[in-house]
Amino acid sequence: MRQPNFVVFLSDDQAYCDLGCMGATDLATPRLDELAASGALLLSWYSNSPVCSPSRASLLTGRYPGNAGVRSILRGHRTATGLPREVPTIATALRRIGYRTAMFGKWHLGLNEGSRPQDHGFEEWFGFMAGCVDYYSHIFYFDMEAGTDPIHDLWENGREVWANGRYFTELVTERAVDYIRRASRRDEPFFLYVPWSAPHYPLHAPARYLDRFPDLRPERRIMAAMLAAMDDGIGAILDELSRVGARDDTFVFFQSDNGPSRETRNWLNGRADPYYGSQCSLKGHKFSLFEGGIRSPAIGSWPARIPAGTHVTEHGAAMDLFPTILRAAQGDPARYELDGLDVLPMVADGAPSPHEDLYWEMGRQTAIRRGHWKLVLNGQLVESDRTGTPIEHVPPEDAVFLADLASDADERNNLRDRQPAIASAMRAAAEAWRARIEERWEREWRSRAQETGSTGWTAPTR
Repeated sequence: MRQPNFVVFLSDDQAYCDLGCMGATDLATPRLDELAASGALLLSWYSNSPVCSPSRASLLTGRYPGNAGVRSILRGHRTATGLPREVPTIATALRRIGYRTAMFGKWHLGLNEGSRPQDHGFEEWFGFMAGCVDYYSHIFYFDMEAGTDPIHDLWENGREVWANGRYFTELVTERAVDYIRRASRRDEPFFLYVPWSAPHYPLHAPARYLDRFPDLRPERRIMAAMLAAMDDGIGAILDELSRVGARDDTFVFFQSDNGPSRETRNWLNGRADPYYGSQCSLKGHKFSLFEGGIRSPAIGSWPARIPAGTHVTEHGAAMDLFPTILRAAQGDPARYELDGLDVLPMVADGAPSPHEDLYWEMGRQTAIRRGHWKLVLNGQLVESDRTGTPIEHVPPEDAVFLADLASDADERNNLRDRQPAIASAMRAAAEAWRARIEERWEREWRSRAQETGSTGWTAPTR
């Protein structure tokens, strides 16, 4: 049996509700809506972290961030290390069984030699390696408080390239479409990873996208325009898969890396209050372990395997993609250290989630989901400020917050006192898991992490 192709799309700082198929009525994502209609809309899918670098590390390695060696946002200077070379990625695993691999977009897993895409299984790649760039000059401006000067950050296969004035989202689309065209001429399966930078700040979009939403307030209009550019790009890539006859046996997956940013730098006008570009009702945003920071819009489409029009309410997470893809490619996940599990039976066949528990950690926060129950310890509501200081934590009485997601997905009602046995058991499990993460971090990763120049929340010293 021929091995399938895989295309993984990852958006950046996109809210759970910011898709037409997820209920948004003020913006338009017709191509992603079509993708959802062609396969499965995953309604309880998660990122493994509420910030960029750890969530990307989990997606690619199939591990919790602390087990992959990346627990916080990585710096953008050119000597910053990141994802350890010895940690296998799905690209590494697929290369071993005959796949061609490519990445076009945002890396954010290290800039120094040993941490770049070619060191982690990607034989072809294009994009930037820091956390964000100006969409037109491709300059990384956003680390100046750490004493780092702005630097140009656009690369192709390890070589610095320039495309001044070209909108980055469209550059990614062009590279991905061209790759599929070329890949169709080879009799080899491929894995294409497309980590978009939209709608991460700086909030830039050409007039042709802004003009689609003339009646929206400015902050929502720019968000809609950036998502429209990405949606058009996804459509062009899907069209090329169809044109070369590869669509039916290509597994296409889409999700966001974490929840929406409310950082003040989104405004680009000096405003100091949190940014309001998203309208989701979920509690929390980027940096938070409440649902708004980690629950992700997600779509899985594989016409040869996943029934069209499927809605999946069982839960899974980005780290599940590694074992799911590898097994679908006729590889052996048992060869690798993985925390993720194969979720294709859940997505395609209506099976229950393979997870008994899912865990998260970020700074002081720890969280666990067990069935429809979710417990957050020391929850944070919105982002850290530029010094890493949290803007807002939950009230002290809610430092242990238990929610029944089946009836309260917005986490408004703390059931800790009404369900003390459940809260106690889940807290014990979460703290035991966190202790294991901390122990391994101290033993194996901390000395390397100090070389990365991580920003934002870092793991607490125990």
